[in-house]
Amino acid sequence: MTWIRGWSKKRKMIVGFLVVWLGGTVALGLAFGLHGKKNNSYLPQDEFKLFTWAHLFGPINLDKGVLYIVLAGAITVGAMVWIARRMAMRPNRVQTAVELAYGVCKRQITDDNMDEDMARKWFPLVATLFFFILVSNLLGYIPLPVNTNPNEEIHLFGATLPSFQLFAATTNISFPLVLALIVYVAFNAEGVRAHGPVGYVKSLIPAGVGGAMLVLIFPIEILSNILRLLSLMIRLWANLLAGHMLIAFMSGGLAVLLGLKFLAWILLPFGVLIFLFEAVLIAGLQAFIFAILAAIYLGSAVSEH
Repeated sequence: MTWIRGWSKKRKMIVGFLVVWLGGTVALGLAFGLHGKKNNSYLPQDEFKLFTWAHLFGPINLDKGVLYIVLAGAITVGAMVWIARRMAMRPNRVQTAVELAYGVCKRQITDDNMDEDMARKWFPLVATLFFFILVSNLLGYIPLPVNTNPNEEIHLFGATLPSFQLFAATTNISFPLVLALIVYVAFNAEGVRAHGPVGYVKSLIPAGVGGAMLVLIFPIEILSNILRLLSLMIRLWANLLAGHMLIAFMSGGLAVLLGLKFLAWILLPFGVLIFLFEAVLIAGLQAFIFAILAAIYLGSAVSEH
């Protein structure tokens, strides 16, 4: 064993991890077997199902989707107000991070895609969308006791408790749809205001197109305008939903579905890596993409093709 002493600490940690990882996989495989049985009672889609907790009024119910939206809004407003009241000439790390994000929203997102007057007018909306979506996405990677699926409840000392779960409001398609509708109405209204109704429709057609080509290009451009709504909605929803599904499957969901206990152990490191990738990169990237597309659409609505 003397040859191990010459290894670096990093190498020892890597080898130790591989030994525990592979050894645990072999042990679980020998203990529980390598042949599983499909678990028909486990439905992965139930992870994202909204179970109604209480009826509020009209068509509005209280569920975990509503809770996450309220939490994201409260955290966004509360954090911004708290930081704004504690601004200092020598900023701490939190203030530095917020100022950096503010600068990205101001320069790279709005100023680069709109003229000065439009940027001043629409910056509050674009920045709010960015920070709100960012907080909502990040909140989705914090396990909270919100899973009220009757099949996954925890029974403790006679009390029935909800199990912990990773859930994001953006994994429910209705939330990205509402945000996309806000942007869609805003940039079309801005285009009509700048060009007039007829002029705005004409501005969608590239310059120089006429005659027979106009018959082909006009419906394509109208469809392209409508598809902006879908692209905003689906990009945010699909990316967050796929990420959460991957985390769930790699962190034990696939093992439960197939009835293979050793699979949960062997896939767990990949689940951790995907979780870190999603929380560190994807959460902020999707907020940035949504905000910059909103700014691009607003800027292009007042310009001529």
